[in-house]
Amino acid sequence: MLQNKFWQGFFALAPIIVFLIAFIGYFYFIFSLVTQLPELENSGEPPVHFFGAIGSFLILILVAVLISIGSLIFYIVHATQNANLKENNMLIVWILLFVFVSGIGQLIYWIVEIVGKRKNKVFT
Repeated sequence: MLQNKFWQGFFALAPIIVFLIAFIGYFYFIFSLVTQLPELENSGEPPVHFFGAIGSFLILILVAVLISIGSLIFYIVHATQNANLKENNMLIVWILLFVFVSGIGQLIYWIVEIVGKRKNKVFT
């Protein structure tokens, strides 16, 4: 699974994509709340739309957190098994980058260490 191109790309791109979708969803939620505020105040009923939007937003945030944690674990395991990093003593740098700059760190690692090295391999 660690050498599968699909999972490498998925765990590199998915946290950023889900974050962007959550960000857009948050602004859509705020915009719809502001535009429907007069109807919510005058209706006298519980705001079902408001609670439904909060629930779906919280589910999206939970999915984003789970994908981000999965990506962190996947790329830490991948980096520890990468022989090139052990030779250059860059393993600790990459792991610290994963931990402190989570989504961007995995994307940079994927571009530099996986995609970049894949193009440099010479097949005989």
